Amino acid sequence: MRVVVGVAGGIAAYKAAHAIRRLVKDGHDVHVVPTASAVRFVGIPTFEALSRNPVTTDLFDDVAEVRHVALGQSADLIVVLPATASTIARIAHGISDDLLGTTILASEAPLVVAPAMHTEMWRNAATQANVAVLRERGVTIVGPADGRLTGTDSGPGRMVEPDDVIEAAYAVVAPTRDLEGMRIAISAGGTREPIDPVRFLGNRSSGAHGVALATRAAARGADVTLVGANLQVAAPAGVRLVEVSTTAELRDAMLLASRDAHATIMAAAVADYRVADVSDAKRKKDAWGANPTLQLVENPDILAELSMRAPRGVVVGFAAETEPDADARRAIAQAKLARKGCDLLVLNQVGMQLGFGDVDTAVEILAPSGVVATAAGAKMSVADAILDSVRSTLQEHA
Repeated sequence: MRVVVGVAGGIAAYKAAHAIRRLVKDGHDVHVVPTASAVRFVGIPTFEALSRNPVTTDLFDDVAEVRHVALGQSADLIVVLPATASTIARIAHGISDDLLGTTILASEAPLVVAPAMHTEMWRNAATQANVAVLRERGVTIVGPADGRLTGTDSGPGRMVEPDDVIEAAYAVVAPTRDLEGMRIAISAGGTREPIDPVRFLGNRSSGAHGVALATRAAARGADVTLVGANLQVAAPAGVRLVEVSTTAELRDAMLLASRDAHATIMAAAVADYRVADVSDAKRKKDAWGANPTLQLVENPDILAELSMRAPRGVVVGFAAETEPDADARRAIAQAKLARKGCDLLVLNQVGMQLGFGDVDTAVEILAPSGVVATAAGAKMSVADAILDSVRSTLQEHA
């Protein structure tokens, strides 16, 4: 969706940078409209770099495109953070002599405002009256929080954290709840197989892909159980989190979570082998010898087991492949899909500098018949594409 982010001139303007980055990563088209005061705190180049769109404060820029009303008319959502006492007053009274004012006045999109100011300004009768007017008009007010302010002051007036503002904004726009009534089990992260109390065999998975799937599935109305193996990203609110570490623990948790699931998504990176003899004490370097060896035993194939045990629902696997040739990579994934017996397989290319962590990604979604969908971009938007394919496959099986 197209999101306009209004930024007012307060010390909390630096927090807008995080919100803009989050919205872009979630796959939205973000347009920043700062006030003239805001750019004294955060410069226009920063807003442009984060939003990937041009930024101006001037009503008379792009006059031929009628920018001062076009932004508001095309917006699906407007978020103002931080919103100073002055900005709140201007919105409440329809003052539109700058680009932010005209954008808001020219829009019918939902408006979310995150106040930030000193406690005395927040408690002032004028501010409270203006906030009451906005609420009566259907504007969503998020915060403020009670906490440390500029200098030594503390009290109500601190802007709530940017992620909380964004989550509140997402709730306002009422995302499509097309997964309502669906139970989904998702694994995320990377399993670790202990060598001793200090060392382990592991992988580079952060869990970002699985967490994005859980976030979007919950937002779309699903009842989500997230089995997280050593997650390096925060699990979303509103999901049932089961924390595990080893492959054996992940297997037990996923078999339990998938028992009555409509869809089971194995996004976790699972260790294929574990150490046969785990030491109870740290192995000293001199005890290893010059050429140490570890005896490994094979771990259970969780995806194949889930595919056999979940005949009612859709089972989705992941294939992270380093093969550079697209056709060869697809052939490897198609063979894996057939071998594991799952309904869908999500293929993505990885490498030393590719595919892991908080980065954009590109995937192909395969069924036994071949590629059924492709998606690229932020992990949140890719997650939606994967969930669309899950929903379609469920409908085909109905």
